[in-house]
Amino acid sequence: MTKKFSPGLLALALGVSALGVCGTARAQSSPDELRRQIELLQQQLEVLRGQVNKINQQQQQQQAAPAQAAMSAMPMAAMAPLATGGHEFLERKAGPGVTFLTRGGELSLYGNLDLSVDDVTKGISAMTSNGAGPVGNGGWMPDISTNLAYVGVRGFQALGSLPTRFVYQLETQIDVSATSGTSGSNSNTSSAVKGGLTSRNSFIGLASPGWGAFKIGKTDAPYKSSTASMNAFSGMLGDYGVIMGNTGGDNRVEFGTRLDHAIWYESPEIGGFTFNALVSPGQNRAYDDSNLASGEGDCTGGNIAGSGGLPVACNDGSFGTAVSFSAGWRIGGLYLTAAYELHKAVNRTSDLAAFDPNDVANEAASKVGAQYRFAATGTTVSAIFEHMARSVPAYLAYQNERQRNGSWLAVSQQLGADDSLHFGWAHAGQTPGDPGQHNTPGGLNSDNAANMFTLAWKHQVDANFGVYADFAETLNHTAAHYDLGAGGRSVTTDCHDASNPDTSGFDPNGGAPHCWAGGHLQGISVGMKYQF
Repeated sequence: MTKKFSPGLLALALGVSALGVCGTARAQSSPDELRRQIELLQQQLEVLRGQVNKINQQQQQQQAAPAQAAMSAMPMAAMAPLATGGHEFLERKAGPGVTFLTRGGELSLYGNLDLSVDDVTKGISAMTSNGAGPVGNGGWMPDISTNLAYVGVRGFQALGSLPTRFVYQLETQIDVSATSGTSGSNSNTSSAVKGGLTSRNSFIGLASPGWGAFKIGKTDAPYKSSTASMNAFSGMLGDYGVIMGNTGGDNRVEFGTRLDHAIWYESPEIGGFTFNALVSPGQNRAYDDSNLASGEGDCTGGNIAGSGGLPVACNDGSFGTAVSFSAGWRIGGLYLTAAYELHKAVNRTSDLAAFDPNDVANEAASKVGAQYRFAATGTTVSAIFEHMARSVPAYLAYQNERQRNGSWLAVSQQLGADDSLHFGWAHAGQTPGDPGQHNTPGGLNSDNAANMFTLAWKHQVDANFGVYADFAETLNHTAAHYDLGAGGRSVTTDCHDASNPDTSGFDPNGGAPHCWAGGHLQGISVGMKYQF
């Protein structure tokens, strides 16, 4: 066995030897000879010191070798941070927002938190039909509402040396003031869990600055997005979705919605011009679209089969394939846009007493919009004209409430750096017919026009946090039933009283939901909003 000497013991032995040599030399040699021996001994000590240092370094390397071998066996994900592409894995990017630099890309966290305290009335308490009035409270009622609250992650990854990137986004609604779950009321029930992961715009795709982007997933349709900048009341009482894109006046906005199982193209901006196109295949095995679309839990029209006391089928607005287009042009303070959307084979047979296959028909919407911002005064003016149509035979016109014109006019005024004032007016024109509600006979030439007015003040505390207050009212003509609150609020106010779908006779408020047309809905709201 080879015996190893400690460097410390070796140095001690050298020191003792040196003392012995010095003592002997002092006793036997002249002063000159003694000086010469000391110098020789110092040279020998320097050589030995170098050898000791070399031994120390070899021992340190032998001790480090097992740790290096263990690191080599570890998975790459555990060896963070790793320098790749000039950046560490998940290195924070400088600047505003929450963005991280990844290996060949970026990942950003973002969100919108918005809650309000409201007081709203349906304006139907004084109505009567056959001597009876609405069930429950049709007047003022306070509430706390979560409005368009969401969080998400989005990012991109480079694809080697290609100029094209892989892009992705995962976004979900956040139910801040209520427990997440399926949504429903006595008139509309949905199986969608809007607080579930990726309940909002989520996709993957390929994008390039040169040719634009192709994406697949679900998203707000181009028809909706084209005029989003003209809606200063998004998620608030008085959101223009109460009337714009809303064919029947319910809380569902048929032509201002998110389309599932879709693929779409987004063009780059060329000379201020942009173009977007989307198609969503129907995925419905039923010729009349009365089934659930394959892979979905809701009818395509936005509810589950049998919702609101209707027959158990997708017959209250379910549609097949949808296509949506928009084009826009922006130069300076001017923005012009046009959009079109088609829903094929929309099933509305629940509007009839007996099934008629001709009440499964195409519905389409088109609109033009213009917006101009006067930089000198801080004033922004927006205007939209919209036409919606339903292609049913003439003999079914008496119940066609889905075909009409609509318009929107809005003025926003900046009041200094932090405050702004906003006014909006939406008008719904008369439709060819009306299927009739609890207190209206329906038929041709029903007086179902409506107007909505809204006024809001906003104060921006800093770049992320703001507060607001607004007032809105919907003035329905005799046969109209437009609501107040469509467009992203968790608490909506519509024409239905408190009657329940139960028809067994056990529930004294049973007999299916009753919609009372002609209501004068009003609401006031105060809220706060935080974006990151």
